[in-house]
Amino acid sequence: MTALSEYQRLESTGIWREAPEAQRREVIVAFGDATLVISDPRSARALAHWSLPALTRLNPGTEPALYAPSPDADEELEIEDPAMIGAVEKVREALVARRPHPGRLRLWVVAGLSTATVALALFWLPGALIAHTASVAPPAQRSEIGGMVLAELATLTGAPCESAPARRVLDALSARLVPESRIVLVPTALHGVLALPGQMLVLGMPLVQRQDGPEAAAGHLLAAADAAALNDPLLLALRWAGLRAAFRLFATGALPATALAGYGQGLLTEPAAAPDKAEMAARLLDAGVDPSAYLKSLDDGEPFAIAAPPPQALMSDDDWVTLQGACMR
Repeated sequence: MTALSEYQRLESTGIWREAPEAQRREVIVAFGDATLVISDPRSARALAHWSLPALTRLNPGTEPALYAPSPDADEELEIEDPAMIGAVEKVREALVARRPHPGRLRLWVVAGLSTATVALALFWLPGALIAHTASVAPPAQRSEIGGMVLAELATLTGAPCESAPARRVLDALSARLVPESRIVLVPTALHGVLALPGQMLVLGMPLVQRQDGPEAAAGHLLAAADAAALNDPLLLALRWAGLRAAFRLFATGALPATALAGYGQGLLTEPAAAPDKAEMAARLLDAGVDPSAYLKSLDDGEPFAIAAPPPQALMSDDDWVTLQGACMR
């Protein structure tokens, strides 16, 4: 150690007492190899070797300095020489700096845990709070937020077409295909089906007008309902709204009025996930619907063989004509 090497040749006199009842005697104090050597001045015989790492100052800040080989030792050494006192103190400080510091380790552990907690709060907690808020939202709250999304969407698609005849046809189609959902028809911009919070399926009139029957629309409705079962539309909407809006919903039961501004545009421009054609064909056949029109409407250039003909029609021609004319002014 540099501090010890610096004082290897330093010596001074001192007063040593071996025990509390023993007589004090003059000694020579010198540095040894990691020890403080106490010797008889006449014979040069070593009387004691004190470990420097264990050396204890009994009267800090006071001179002459009093030292002991350990805090509970009976021996005592008095040093008056300022140079030797300075050397002993410097070596002691260097040795203390090299000792393990449990408190410092504890501080680093606490600091590390604190940093991890902050990182958790910044990166994990927002997503967890949004997901939890979506999972505990009651049906009425989901329907209300679905209405907010529909209103945002309507600024681009036009207001829903809600004539009484069209509503009757849509309710019958919902009961046949997606009994838990409400189908809403919008006039423009939407060329497929979107699932909104509150088990709402928004059907675009362009999809209806391009088809000779309801089979293609039926496939898109089933595909959207299946996608909503895998990816909660409310969770997607809250992720758009952000942490502050989700927290307000969790705390007060209501979203800020502007929380979903722009979300409708995002829904219309985001490409829909590619459906599993075999699975959707089987789903339509189970519902008694010919999947041919739906598979053709996907327009992906991949042919698909139909396993069996459909057993029944989805709706009458009159109902289909009613649906096609639902958005005419």
